[in-house]
Amino acid sequence: MYVCLSFCSAWASYMTNSPTVIVMIGLPARGKTYMSKKLTRYLNWIGVPTKVFNLGVYRREAVKAYKSYDFFRHDNKEAMEIRKQCALVALEDVKGYLTEEGGQIAVRHLLSHFGYFFVFFVESVCDDPEVIAANILEVKVSSPDYPERHRERVMDDFLKRIECYKVTYQPLDPDDYDKDLSFIKVENVGRRFLVNRVQDYIQSKIVYYLMNIQVHSHSLYLCRHGESNHNMEGRIGGDSELSPGGKQFAHALHSFIEEHKLSDLKVWTSQLRRTIQTAEELIVPYEQWKILNEIDAGVCEEMTYDVIQKSFPEEFALRDQDKYHYRYPGGESYQDLVQRLEPVIMELERQGNVLVICHQAVMRCLLAYFLDKSADDLPYLKCPLHTVLKLTPVAYGCKVEMFYLNVKAVNTHRDRPLVSNIARYPQWQGSALIPSPLNPLDNPDMLWSCWWLLLFIIMSVSPPTSAVCLAWSPLFFIGCMSPA
Repeated sequence: MYVCLSFCSAWASYMTNSPTVIVMIGLPARGKTYMSKKLTRYLNWIGVPTKVFNLGVYRREAVKAYKSYDFFRHDNKEAMEIRKQCALVALEDVKGYLTEEGGQIAVRHLLSHFGYFFVFFVESVCDDPEVIAANILEVKVSSPDYPERHRERVMDDFLKRIECYKVTYQPLDPDDYDKDLSFIKVENVGRRFLVNRVQDYIQSKIVYYLMNIQVHSHSLYLCRHGESNHNMEGRIGGDSELSPGGKQFAHALHSFIEEHKLSDLKVWTSQLRRTIQTAEELIVPYEQWKILNEIDAGVCEEMTYDVIQKSFPEEFALRDQDKYHYRYPGGESYQDLVQRLEPVIMELERQGNVLVICHQAVMRCLLAYFLDKSADDLPYLKCPLHTVLKLTPVAYGCKVEMFYLNVKAVNTHRDRPLVSNIARYPQWQGSALIPSPLNPLDNPDMLWSCWWLLLFIIMSVSPPTSAVCLAWSPLFFIGCMSPA
């Protein structure tokens, strides 16, 4: 299985100057697909375009009907030829994916054919029979290879398939043959790690992430604070207190926790009053995280959208054109917020049941990670007030349950605009807070400065003869009369 990284975004381009291919290796039912999907989701979320190439998908396309483990016997020459061709097709697709962005691709013994690039191996090793059996029952029973989904037959066939792989499988050898490769070896679902020759920033990010994810059953509860006074007034940002309706939601949230018997629940809030006041009604310990504070709207803090549109029409339009990358003057963008929230994601991956009481933009960023949403969709995810979302990790994604606590609140969601109000401006222009290029004729002081500049240029390139001085004496006289 290959996880392909293509650094085509501006943010990702200065993390590394070369594409990277992550090669997932290990026996079946060791969590390779699970890790690759989570890793891909994480890298896409932080802005590194990433794609999975699963050899199992190529094999199923080549062989429409899977019959039994005999297909994976090392002495099945016909099947081995099919599997080899599938691997070569996958490598060509990997190469095409990266070269479209101007990169190159290679995997270990094919370096001479594909050229230089970064390759990083992730090996999953597991000798715990309980973990292997649980993985087979949770994931492989629902695999396309087993449409009948008979648990005992699936278990028997898949265990025999694993034995077929063991005949030819060779684990990485960090002490001799593979000592010069870059890799991480994950043993028994994260109980121990071996890291070898990490070469660049992106590889260190991969190691950092894989060492934080844990396979355990838990649920994450996300909700916004109770309705605030600023919400009722249509203002963004600030540090407003709860409205009467917001206080009513806080009481309802307390009842929700009791009804669902969430006794082991951890509660996290931001450091803003509206989340703290919501948590205080729960009568449980809670932690305040500054990095959970709402997106910083800069000079637009505590303004309504109508005021922003009237005061800074170009800024308003620019944000509608690219809401994810747009940064408020003196504030943050959604992209900035994602980077700020990365430690929260890492900690959530390690925790049990957690309730995060946060803000609209923050909740959108967290949801985008767990639900694998694109940067384009992230700023428009709907996160209504007085609603709790329960996210429960399943095989390769998240199960989402929504609970509306029956407390009325204003709607703070702005739909994606259909038509932009103004044409896109260059990055260095178009801000109401950064002056556009000025017309000297509209500014007397600037007009005099231009006269002086023109005189200086002429005197610099022309001989200072009496004829030249006489010809430009009116200009010099006008320059002398400029106001101080």
